[in-house]
Amino acid sequence: MGARESTPSQSAAPFLRVENLTKMFGTFTALKDISLDVYEGEFVCFLGPSGCGKTTFLRAIAGLDIQTAGVIRQAGKDISPLPPAERDFGIVFQSYALFPNLTVLRNVAYGLENAGKSKSDIKQRVDELLELVGLPDQGNKYPAQLSGGQQQRIALARALATSPGLLLLDEPLSALDAKVRTRLRHEIKALQAKLGITTIMVTHDQEEALTMADRIVVMDHGTIEQVGSPLEIYTEPATLFVADFIGEMNQLKAVSVGKNKLRIGDIEFSCQPRISSGQNGVATIRPEDVVAFEKSRKTSQNVIEVTIREMEFLGSFWRTILTSKKLSDQSITADFSINAVRRLSIEKDRRIRIELPTQALRFYDSQD
Repeated sequence: MGARESTPSQSAAPFLRVENLTKMFGTFTALKDISLDVYEGEFVCFLGPSGCGKTTFLRAIAGLDIQTAGVIRQAGKDISPLPPAERDFGIVFQSYALFPNLTVLRNVAYGLENAGKSKSDIKQRVDELLELVGLPDQGNKYPAQLSGGQQQRIALARALATSPGLLLLDEPLSALDAKVRTRLRHEIKALQAKLGITTIMVTHDQEEALTMADRIVVMDHGTIEQVGSPLEIYTEPATLFVADFIGEMNQLKAVSVGKNKLRIGDIEFSCQPRISSGQNGVATIRPEDVVAFEKSRKTSQNVIEVTIREMEFLGSFWRTILTSKKLSDQSITADFSINAVRRLSIEKDRRIRIELPTQALRFYDSQD
């Protein structure tokens, strides 16, 4: 992807600028001509499936995998040829990578000792960091004596010790159980906002990216599919890959029949504007955007009668499978709130009318 992606509202020069980055491993292209701007104080997530290139991208920024072509600039300086030791970043790995034979104090102090700081300065900084990550009394313990969540906090403190300009997080929470992961992602986001440190995190977890990032970079096969805020990525996916990868999504075979019209089976629907027509493609709508249509509402062009084939109770809502011969027997998954199910007497095998709201119905042709 040659065109640089950035946020239009950003007026200052980017803190990190990646230009036309390519990384080859033999004949395999891991990154293909990627360009990206990251601004000071931003929290950016690289999100995508395994093998999409997100970790290779992070390692190229760190200098751990030198790029085959392209330029990386940090704070206006070309860091492309520099080894990791000469770059201004702190990094936290999935495996924590703490030194098992060193105490927590020595682990956090490691970078400061290498930088030749005085003992008094080191002690002050380590105490400050342990307080910052909520572990002020754990300094004399060894990593094996800490829980996974505590070890990750120590790894974060060590990465921040030298006050780097850039913080890199490589799948930092994936080794933790669900409850600890949820708690720690909020702590990391709050800490990043407090410190104002520019942060890039690699993750394959959509929920992690949606809750933590200022912007998300969705990657696939070594290229950037889309860059945007979590809300933009979720509500306005630029490609079918993004639409399919982020959250739950209905995909229905459809034909574009005009600038903002598509046909599914025998029925025409209004949808988000498209320029081309007569093309076969895929119509998408999220389950939570499907509306159970009430008789009191005015008629809509996007209303259809369906049969409820299955219902599954998922706590805060019911997930339903809906079918209609007019849709060429394609099924639609719809999520209805408990109140809506009760109010409209929604039950299995019943026929109901639903609306596919125009603003939520999108079309992707075969090239997307």
